[in-house]
Amino acid sequence: MTASQNNRDDRIRNTEIRLEKTAAERVLRVLTYALLVFWALVVLFPFYWMLITSIKSYGTYNNEYIPRFFAIPPTFQNYAEAFRAANLARYFLNTTIYTLLTTALMLAVIVLAAFAFARLHFRGKNVLFALFLSLMMIPNELVIITNFQTITSWGLRNTFTGLILPTVTSVFYIYLLKENFEAVPDQLYYAARVDGASDFRYLCRVLIPMCSPTLVTVTILKVIECWNAYVWPRLITDNEAYFLVSNGIQEIRENGFGRENVPAMMAAVVVISLPLIILFLVFRKKIMAGVARGGTKG
Repeated sequence: MTASQNNRDDRIRNTEIRLEKTAAERVLRVLTYALLVFWALVVLFPFYWMLITSIKSYGTYNNEYIPRFFAIPPTFQNYAEAFRAANLARYFLNTTIYTLLTTALMLAVIVLAAFAFARLHFRGKNVLFALFLSLMMIPNELVIITNFQTITSWGLRNTFTGLILPTVTSVFYIYLLKENFEAVPDQLYYAARVDGASDFRYLCRVLIPMCSPTLVTVTILKVIECWNAYVWPRLITDNEAYFLVSNGIQEIRENGFGRENVPAMMAAVVVISLPLIILFLVFRKKIMAGVARGGTKG
């Protein structure tokens, strides 16, 4: 009886401990989700305020002594005014040309550079790659100054060539892609060489298809980077014919709607931001998968 009673007490005690752990885990989970929801609201509120303001009329916005978090009645006149009064179509075209050309040239550069560092054997490769990575330690401001002096001396200000040329490579993307190339088994490379395939053919037929998630990720990130570019385009162009959307929105603010027509300004910002938001929502899983794969070797 004593042993049976002890076993029963132990089972009761173990059950109580499990219940206490389960309750503590539930409380912790609730607190975690509550914190995440709160932080999500903090992060998303500026976007919500931008969208709500863009569908308020000019008179309604100016008559709000206390800001309202809703728009009654909503109006889309601000969007029509944004396209009519501002040169948004031109800014979109310039940004599209800049983004497509820069991304295409960058992919060609980083793929060839990453392949050279990952698969080719030449004297001083490791030292050269270490020096190459050290460029990431240089402040961007110093690079911008150097690029500005170079582009100006070549007479390429206010040209798409001057906009694109300094941004067609990235040390980080080369490093990320090199890690992916090195994760592909060496046996595939040797087998391809035995079959008579050249390095370039092996790159196109084997490495690029196998590392396509990372390439898609790099492409999307570069598109976002080009679309958001502000400092370099603002520095190298003062001709409105070459303004990108980031520079164009500043021009609209200064010489278009003026600082007082906030709803129309917000409508222009929504139009400019919408493509990137859609792009990220559609490809968010590929971005996360590509970055995660780039950080895992083997």
